[in-house]
Amino acid sequence: MKKIKMILDCDTGHDDAIALMVASKHPDIELLGVTVVAGNSTLDKTLPNTLHVVQHLGLDVPVYGGMAKPIVKAQEVADDVHGKSGLDGPVFDELKIKAQDEHAVNYLIRTLMESDGDITLVPVGPLTNIAMAMLMEPEIVKKIRRIVLMGGAVGIGNSTPSAEFNIYVDPEAAHIVFSSGVEIAMMPLDLTNTALADEKVIERMANIGNKAGQLFADIMSFTLHSQAVNGLSAGPVHDVTAVTYLVAPELYETKKMHVDIDLSKGPSYGRTVCDINDRFHLDKNVTVGLKIDLERFWDLVEDVLRRHI
Repeated sequence: MKKIKMILDCDTGHDDAIALMVASKHPDIELLGVTVVAGNSTLDKTLPNTLHVVQHLGLDVPVYGGMAKPIVKAQEVADDVHGKSGLDGPVFDELKIKAQDEHAVNYLIRTLMESDGDITLVPVGPLTNIAMAMLMEPEIVKKIRRIVLMGGAVGIGNSTPSAEFNIYVDPEAAHIVFSSGVEIAMMPLDLTNTALADEKVIERMANIGNKAGQLFADIMSFTLHSQAVNGLSAGPVHDVTAVTYLVAPELYETKKMHVDIDLSKGPSYGRTVCDINDRFHLDKNVTVGLKIDLERFWDLVEDVLRRHI
């Protein structure tokens, strides 16, 4: 089976780190590079966080720093969720590796333009890097195989009553991406909030006995409290769903629908307006994840973490 060529675009906090762990060692993925954007925290935190994970696990993948601010909107971060460092919980050694000199947006443009149209982008943070690349070189749109992202919500949001964080941080970027014509699959908050790592899951991954399993445990032990959903003692691994959907779509129940980004600047600013009942009869531009087979999901995550040294 030919491997899926993939670029992970992230704003490395807790769930991004686990998404990177899965993407870097899944046997069906060829991870070409990791591009980093501001989101969960400012870029001066998300970039070193990404490098720390790469260094800690001995990964051989280039990392590129990208956009430090949204295209239009004032910057907002989630330090209340991810802590002062943007990745509180695990303790890393002194950082000795560096990001590539090339800017993430330039890397995306160059790599996509040189490709055979066979690269999938997996953005799990704000879409600023992807949108900026599309603005700077519109020809890349035809070169993107597809986009599988974590973001948005069919129902209620988590940054506002309407908007999910990744989209709300840069709605204009999201609008550019969602209206680009590229094939998109979206793992929304409604689904990702069910992918919860409780103490039993954390213990299961720690018992793998390698660095990746322990890093998972250190990360999710922090989010048990900072990201608890509905009062449960468990934290969601939002971003991991995008990576696992890419390689195991059979684990997901999905529906194609038209999705718009609300740019009204009103109370629904940043909302992903999902026409789940096809009221507008518009082109169905997004495949939206609705449900996930959690038992098989955690089996997949464990299998990949075991592949780390």
